[in-house]
Amino acid sequence: MLTGSSAPAAESNASAGENAATVRIHEILLLVGRLNYTWTNTESLLIYLIAGLARVDKEAAIIIFLTLNTPRARLDLVERLAKMSRTDPRCREEILALTRQLGREAGLRNKFNHCIYSFDPESGRAATQLMRIFENKDEVKYGKVESLDEAEIAKIKKSLAALAGVNRAIWRVVHKYGFPT
Repeated sequence: MLTGSSAPAAESNASAGENAATVRIHEILLLVGRLNYTWTNTESLLIYLIAGLARVDKEAAIIIFLTLNTPRARLDLVERLAKMSRTDPRCREEILALTRQLGREAGLRNKFNHCIYSFDPESGRAATQLMRIFENKDEVKYGKVESLDEAEIAKIKKSLAALAGVNRAIWRVVHKYGFPT
């Protein structure tokens, strides 16, 4: 049992270390949550592109969007609709540029949505473990571990900014071409 003046100091040092690590963990999880929210919010705008390109109302576009159960399928549909001969070439170019941008951001979003997180409560260091199997002729590997360091955090922040830009650009296209909203 600690007594005297050393007890509060020992407790406050342990608390300070735990608090700093806990704060770091919460910051990372908040950032990943923002990435997920921003992705989902932006992906849902594909509904308006589907409505405009397929020439259906918003309700029909929502049903189409929800029937396709992966972001890749939804992006593929929008790209294929944009490539139809009846689509104005300028509109096609704008939409294909947006779907390419959104597709590029999908990789990082998928990584952080389909991994296991580990946090060291002492140091606050974090890592991800991918939930993928890598197989070749002779062996099976799984669970690649990567540090969730400042470089990875910078990638997330860059992706958030890119997704926000795609979001605004989709709205501009929707309004410019009079797609149903």
